[in-house]
Amino acid sequence: MFYYVLKYVLLGPLLRVVFRPRIEGLDHVPGSGAAIVAGNHLSFSDHFLMPAVLKRRITFLAKAEYFTGPGLKGRLTAFFFRSAGQIPVDRSGKEAGQAAIREGLGVLGRGELLGIYPEGTRSHDGRLYKGKVGVAVMALRAGVPVVPCAMIGTFEAQPPGRKIPKLHPVVIRFGEPLDFSRYAGMEGEKAVLRAVTDEIVYAILSLSGQEYVDRYAADVKAEEAQKAAQGRRFPRLPHR
Repeated sequence: MFYYVLKYVLLGPLLRVVFRPRIEGLDHVPGSGAAIVAGNHLSFSDHFLMPAVLKRRITFLAKAEYFTGPGLKGRLTAFFFRSAGQIPVDRSGKEAGQAAIREGLGVLGRGELLGIYPEGTRSHDGRLYKGKVGVAVMALRAGVPVVPCAMIGTFEAQPPGRKIPKLHPVVIRFGEPLDFSRYAGMEGEKAVLRAVTDEIVYAILSLSGQEYVDRYAADVKAEEAQKAAQGRRFPRLPHR
């Protein structure tokens, strides 16, 4: 019930006023039955904008940190995400990945829409990064179509670190559903999972027009954080 109050009364109308999103290809999202909506992830606002424009309810696998924050703010954030039907996912290892897949398959098994960000984390620089194969595993095991989705303009509206979004035009573009039935029963083959994942990410790239980086976003973030830390420890001396 709280999900629909958020969508139609509290948050949805506000998001439409602030972001004025232009929606393209909404008819590509199936009106019934299980399906995965796979999108790029540029902003915290993405969690709310896509559900606000869809006609059906969608459940996202959200990072566990949203549910475990300290203090009043943490409790309110956890309440908000749980009430909106989002599922916490621990991203700290292989077993955690398997748990996320089980949760996602449970959503699809109920004939619902599942939202996934194949990159596994939010882009810190607006580029599109290599996808993780969990989306392929779920698509093949559940035998469901994957609808690619591109969020355009949300990075400029609310880049990482900005708490309050600024006014900026946003486009939410859905592509034609991708059918992977030709790979049925092959979800145990690594080459197949990589091929399916890359096809999904390429479809997102075609919709978004982003620059693509053939590396995992989490690895790039970690490297940049390490370089920044080293720079603080060993600042460059001025040239004489």
